[in-house]
Amino acid sequence: MMFPVKAFVGEKEIMGEISERIDNATRFLHEKERPYITLTYAQALDGSIAGKRGEPLTISCPETLVLAHQLRAWHDAILVGIGTVLSDNPRLTVRLVQGASPQPVVVDSRLRFPRDAHLLDNEQTPWIATTTTAPEAHLLGLKDAGARILQIQSCSEGLVDFQALFKKLGRLGVRSIMVEGGARVISRLLQLGLVDQIVITIAPLMIGGLRAIDPIACQTAENIAITFDNLHYGQFGMDIVLRGDLKQE
Repeated sequence: MMFPVKAFVGEKEIMGEISERIDNATRFLHEKERPYITLTYAQALDGSIAGKRGEPLTISCPETLVLAHQLRAWHDAILVGIGTVLSDNPRLTVRLVQGASPQPVVVDSRLRFPRDAHLLDNEQTPWIATTTTAPEAHLLGLKDAGARILQIQSCSEGLVDFQALFKKLGRLGVRSIMVEGGARVISRLLQLGLVDQIVITIAPLMIGGLRAIDPIACQTAENIAITFDNLHYGQFGMDIVLRGDLKQE
């Protein structure tokens, strides 16, 4: 992935660049008929986001954890794949800053969502995006537990069609979505070109583990690397944060 970095700036400048895009999310929804998508994750210097698949690992320093919670507060919804739920059992709430927690959305094509997930204890219970062929018994059980089920058409691989999902979320009033992972979701969205802004934390660590992005996800159908505009980076504690906009052709 090519990163023509524009400038080193301070924390306030990075935060201002991020919030400016999200502030325009309503206009973006009207123009694109889908929410504005911010892709964010933390990685080590070697690109790793975890040691092994299914095993959570804290990579961010305290300052970038605060940034992550500020991002949550700025977005209408936060989206993760079912793998993140199964491995991390997250709450996806805002705790380190002032602000409302976003609506959790979980992409779960085969409806493996566990009944003891912390997300079911949140004030805002999750919206679970699954396919129209999801098991009826599990579907009803999750509804009884408080989840909202969004049955979305499948793509050619039999998984939730992200384009259809985002249009559905837009119709439900979601203007902006923060995507936190995991690796399969990150790779798929980049491959489809369904990312508008990236906010990537790079921690001074070497892990030698699971990478955030599939090699094929960095290439378009024309075999051209994905590139970004308006790239800035700044230091938050011990970490470097990189922010940019998906380059529009």
